[in-house]
Amino acid sequence: MTAVGNGPQTAGRPTRLPRSARRKQLLAAAQEVFVAQGYHAAAMDDIAERAGVSKPVLYQHFPGKMELYLALLDTHCDAIVAKVHDAMRGTNDNKERVGASVQAYFDFVDHESEAFRLVFESDLRNDPAVRQRVERVEQGCIAAITDTIISDTGVSRAHAELLASGLVGAAETAAQFWLAGGRQMPKAEAEALVAALSWRGIASFPLQGESA
Repeated sequence: MTAVGNGPQTAGRPTRLPRSARRKQLLAAAQEVFVAQGYHAAAMDDIAERAGVSKPVLYQHFPGKMELYLALLDTHCDAIVAKVHDAMRGTNDNKERVGASVQAYFDFVDHESEAFRLVFESDLRNDPAVRQRVERVEQGCIAAITDTIISDTGVSRAHAELLASGLVGAAETAAQFWLAGGRQMPKAEAEALVAALSWRGIASFPLQGESA
């Protein structure tokens, strides 16, 4: 197994990494182990070996396996929510917003790190702390899209939330289906197809000031 490494060598001894850099290194190693083995089969020994550090060093940063896992979830959950927020803020063109939201999910599941498995395919989904974080992804993405739909169409929050949940659900499910099916079409084509489906529904709601 190839270790992530301790950093540059000086006089035959590894250079001490700053705490933030060490934490990043340990999280990267933990992600590889969790993705490959799942939470239950992964061991702190495996993670320490992957990172090229001793177990005491690993425990200095994370008191246990669960803390490591939750730190990774926080990182990736925040990232996907941020991407959907960026999709809403990056343009005033609602068709482009829909496309960018769909792309955010496809990019997440298609990333070489396979980090999406920690969020969408965790073998720890029944744990309250894990479930809370996974639900936060859905709720955060729905909230971002809901606010945009309300400001642009003037529909009620209940209506906007339902529309937003439909868009989020379609993007997440379609992206995972595309990946599990072996990427049978180019990613850009798959994104455009799902975006077109979603846009045709959302575009039927007139903007404020327009007639239905």
